[in-house]
Amino acid sequence: MSERLSGTAEEAQRTERLRKTILGQLDRSREVSDEEVLYTIDRVLTGEGKSAGWSLARREKERQELFYSLRKLGILQELIDDPGITEIMINGTEGIFIEQNGCIRRWEKQFFSRESLENIIQQMVARTNRRVNEADPIVDTRLENGSRVNVVLRPVALNGPIVTIRRFPDDPVTMEQLLAWDSITGEAAAFLEKLVQAGYNIFISGGTGSGKTTFLNVLSNYIPPQERVITIEDAAELQLRSQPNLVRLETRSAGSDGTGAITMGQLIKSALRMRPDRIIVGEVRGGEALDMLQAFNTGHDGSLSTGHANSARDMLSRLETMVLMGMDLPLTAVRRQIASGLDVIVHLGRMRDHTRKVLEIGEITGFVQGEIQISPLFRFEEQSGGGEKVMGRLERCGSLTHLHKLQRAGLEQ
Repeated sequence: MSERLSGTAEEAQRTERLRKTILGQLDRSREVSDEEVLYTIDRVLTGEGKSAGWSLARREKERQELFYSLRKLGILQELIDDPGITEIMINGTEGIFIEQNGCIRRWEKQFFSRESLENIIQQMVARTNRRVNEADPIVDTRLENGSRVNVVLRPVALNGPIVTIRRFPDDPVTMEQLLAWDSITGEAAAFLEKLVQAGYNIFISGGTGSGKTTFLNVLSNYIPPQERVITIEDAAELQLRSQPNLVRLETRSAGSDGTGAITMGQLIKSALRMRPDRIIVGEVRGGEALDMLQAFNTGHDGSLSTGHANSARDMLSRLETMVLMGMDLPLTAVRRQIASGLDVIVHLGRMRDHTRKVLEIGEITGFVQGEIQISPLFRFEEQSGGGEKVMGRLERCGSLTHLHKLQRAGLEQ
């Protein structure tokens, strides 16, 4: 094992040496085309390959790796290009782990130089006008293909830099696929379709990796195409392809002088002046929850958002906490805002067999004696005897109480 790693480390060192040689021969004072980069790579590799006695296949491999290191994301590029990989986890120079088909395993390649990993990180954040350094060691960004990227540098990450990349499918998941995967039943899917069309405000909750963004994309496909939709995200991930009148907004971190930051709350307030029919907030994590609720409460029926929680009831408690992070308000007033702004909560879960399922759909029925009332409409009932494989079904357990939006849209429950 040590011999193989040593050989791989030597290859990484050679690639880095050749990369610096090529950079030294490029005119970096202007925009350099891919063709010029490849021409310079070929010129450098001709001499290197002759002295090392490389075969044609070996030279092509070196050519691709050098091009990836200069124009793309180095050894990570083949993982990012693989549609079967859903998560890439880079633990500094200690190893790379990937999630594929729901299982996590260690990848055979790794970074042997912190410098090369940091170069790739700076390429990632520069493309979205973000910055990350020791003074500001945490950043969220995205790749060109929409993948979500989180970076944590030293000294915060003791074995950093740490990079986590969530890769989304090239083609957005559809409700038909969720039905085929048994993530939801046909009855529940048809019910949610009507709610979206009728303009119910829906909040999607779930744990990490439960599929909240995917499900938000799926529900967004039910929004009538004539409506104006504004999406607001920390890092743009949503893939709404059925909305011609679409505005996409993304937050911005502060510049090197500490100014110029654009927060989620600011974007929500600005969106209200852009004549939206619906507002979609990618995920609320803090004080912007109050702005989100106020937007939901000002006539933008059919708005959507997501958040982290362990259950639908827990999501209500978390929203209370997040609102109080942004403003000192009486708890009663906060709960009234939540009860008034949200109509339905859809809770998702990642099961022990790595499948993702809708576990609960609940209706916010009102505010009574200081408490938000939530009535279950669908609940996942697991069957015994499944072992590691989760067996069960999302069962109907209640009826919608507030029917006025359905009736106004000419739909039935």
